[in-house]
Amino acid sequence: MDWTTHQVFNQFPELADYDPLATDPALCEALQRAGAAWARPALERYAQRLGSFDTYALAQQANRHPPELQRFDSRGQRIDALEFHPAWHELMALYRAQGLVSLPFRELHTGRWTAWAAGFYLHGQVEQGTLCPATMTQAAIPLLQKEDALWAQLKDRLYSDAYDARDLPVAHKASIWLGMGMTEKQGGSDLRANTTLAMPVKAGGRGSEYLLRGHKWFFSAPQCDAHLVTARVGAGGPSSAGLACFYLPRWRPDGRRNAVRVQRLKDKVGNRSNASSEVEFEDAWAILMGEEGRGIATIIEMAGYTRLNCVAGSAAILRQATVQAIAYARRRQAFGKQLSEQPLMRAVLADLALESEAALLLLMRLAQAFERETENAAERAWKRAMTPAAKFWVCKRAVELTGEAMEVFGGNGYVEDGVMARLLREAPVNSIWEGSGNVMCLDLLRALAREPEAAQALLAELRETAAGEPRLAAALRELQALLALPPTELEALGRLLAQRLVLLAQACLLRRHAPAAMADAFIATRLDDAGAGRVAGAIDLRGMNVAAILARAFPAA
Repeated sequence: MDWTTHQVFNQFPELADYDPLATDPALCEALQRAGAAWARPALERYAQRLGSFDTYALAQQANRHPPELQRFDSRGQRIDALEFHPAWHELMALYRAQGLVSLPFRELHTGRWTAWAAGFYLHGQVEQGTLCPATMTQAAIPLLQKEDALWAQLKDRLYSDAYDARDLPVAHKASIWLGMGMTEKQGGSDLRANTTLAMPVKAGGRGSEYLLRGHKWFFSAPQCDAHLVTARVGAGGPSSAGLACFYLPRWRPDGRRNAVRVQRLKDKVGNRSNASSEVEFEDAWAILMGEEGRGIATIIEMAGYTRLNCVAGSAAILRQATVQAIAYARRRQAFGKQLSEQPLMRAVLADLALESEAALLLLMRLAQAFERETENAAERAWKRAMTPAAKFWVCKRAVELTGEAMEVFGGNGYVEDGVMARLLREAPVNSIWEGSGNVMCLDLLRALAREPEAAQALLAELRETAAGEPRLAAALRELQALLALPPTELEALGRLLAQRLVLLAQACLLRRHAPAAMADAFIATRLDDAGAGRVAGAIDLRGMNVAAILARAFPAA
């Protein structure tokens, strides 16, 4: 007798086995527009691999089995080794093989930054933890290029596309990863509060050896072959000298392990596949990069790159949340018809689609600015002012809208077995890491004040795109009125300024590059309606071509 009590129907797994590039017309157009068509064949192959069921399974495994710290070997020697699930190594090798870690610096092709952004964006839709070491390694390259002796030793290993997971001195490895150690428990984003001290081994100075003593509260990622860290030179405490930046390898030149003691791994909300740690430096050996007292300036340069990666990572999360929600709603039946045909659900899905494409277009415009920074003042402003503003806004929107996308799945989204839970847990890290929201708004204000001519060039570019559209023109006037306020008043309005700047920039980019259905709907719901955007889906769809918006966001099979 058959004791089956029910049949499973109207249940569908989350999306996998699809092509995330071929189904993303906005991304394809961005590659073509930036002159990056040369990168399409490699990106197409990569996208097909990423979108496969097997790669999604790797992402799930790497996050279900986080790294473990082994402090000592079997004979009691301190090794501070990390053990990762094989899925982590496979994903790391997959990314490294694409050449994306060093592509923007190694290549001279037009569109190289856009090609990198596309690859990072595609990978980030499937797994984010593996992008942390890649981000820090990439951001360290332009800093190391200024240090002749170090660069000569590290260049080939940083440019290598081979994955080498062995825990060995740099000289014995085919490729290396670099991490960062800036944050201390007492200061957080306020690096000027750092207390770690650096004492010169001999005379000191740029390129010389130092011994570091102190701690780092967030040391990411401890398995990296070397880290860039901040410390104060001298023994007189925080006021005795300015911060300096140091290259701190995992192994000393004499073949001994460096005195970086991992106290514990962080038990993080998300980013579970990757390791973050607390460490103590017990006279750890390091080399001074740049000049004493110039550590903050050095780190700020590195942060410009890592913040761009945060925008890319959050845009990727938004994209994945959007396509997962649309794909599921097209198959799930509720109240007599498909979810995607229910009017209120269509409002939610359309809102997700608008937010996702706006984030992508902003990311791609920033990538072009990183490539063309030296061409004119407007490009500098896009890079230096718009990057922190974009990190503030896009990363925060990802946190909110992943929760909204999870709700499309109902209870099925609120389980650890699928993609949606991982996206929700992953989203906050980009908003916190490399400077929280308030820090980004303050950086925006500083960038605008430091280069007023660049700020005016940026506004002129937006004004040109806004011409003929009254709602954009009105938004621009509101933005300019904010910028005219005294600095003492404007600081408290920093979040409002960043929000208005990003929304205007996204609206202009959509008007220039997206179909009218997308641009008009974004302008109507973000600029024309003062109440829109507070809750996803709380928008007026009347007069909007919702079918066109959803078809563009994720073309139906």
